[in-house]
Amino acid sequence: MLNQHPLHTIHWFSSFNICGRNSNPSSSMAAARVMVSTTLIGASSSALFKATPFFKPQSLSFCFNNTHKLVSKKRGFACSALYRPDVQIKEEGLPETLDYRVFFVDNSGKKVSPWHDIPLHTGDGAFNFIVEIPKETSAKMEVATDEVYTPIKQDTKKGKLRYYPYNINWNYGLLPQTWEDPSLANPEVDGAFGDNDPVDVVEIGEKRGNVGQLMKVKPLGCLAMIDEGELDWKIIAISLDDPKASLVNDVDDVEKHFPGTLTAIRDWFRDYKIPDGKPANNFGLGNKAANKDYALKVITETNESWAKLVKRTTPAGELSLV
Repeated sequence: MLNQHPLHTIHWFSSFNICGRNSNPSSSMAAARVMVSTTLIGASSSALFKATPFFKPQSLSFCFNNTHKLVSKKRGFACSALYRPDVQIKEEGLPETLDYRVFFVDNSGKKVSPWHDIPLHTGDGAFNFIVEIPKETSAKMEVATDEVYTPIKQDTKKGKLRYYPYNINWNYGLLPQTWEDPSLANPEVDGAFGDNDPVDVVEIGEKRGNVGQLMKVKPLGCLAMIDEGELDWKIIAISLDDPKASLVNDVDDVEKHFPGTLTAIRDWFRDYKIPDGKPANNFGLGNKAANKDYALKVITETNESWAKLVKRTTPAGELSLV
């Protein structure tokens, strides 16, 4: 179950540097977001909420130019920070209610988007991962991609809160600054089109995360799930804070050090809709997990799709770019 917190609870969890932000965020923030240069997150993400709800790792750095054009350098670039806003999570409403939202805000109280404003890359081959659904919970939490500032909320169906039929056994969430383009058919996965969401991550470490927690992870492989005809990638990753992180660097290592986990992940996502009377999900790529290189390819391609989305060269539809 989700922990109950009072209305408008704020938790510190990260900080980042922003430079050259245009003074009109509503017109420029989405177009100004792009590749990111970051410093190490340093403090242990697994320590979040252990004895206190406050968590302040080292700063993330990311740079915007002050025009409406994307900065197009290959992988990060240098800049001088104009200010250093601390990023917090701010809960509005109570967990497991229709009004519950987890917003991300800077230290001035200004809301930012976890999907668009948290950098994808950490600069050392690892990636930022945002926990939506902590392991061993069942409330179906997700970034609200169609709401301003894309807060995390509990998904609904026909006006009712959604729950998985059983707990998910791993931390589950998204890679920021990625997007599965629904207009692109993937010829390697039965021509399936993207599901119009950020890329999902299944984090297999031993520690339970918290809603809105930022983890630094390394990808190990991926599964090509096909959900009602849509391609829904599942990146398999591990937190760099995990005791076994140094032992696993590719999909074969997962089977060696976490035996049965790859099969368990595939079977969980294959079958979770069956209790609701829906058919099992399918998987491409031979029904097996692809290796790390393939996962990195997926991340790169979906990051490029996201860049086109926020640059507005790809139609956004009802998606929020703020």
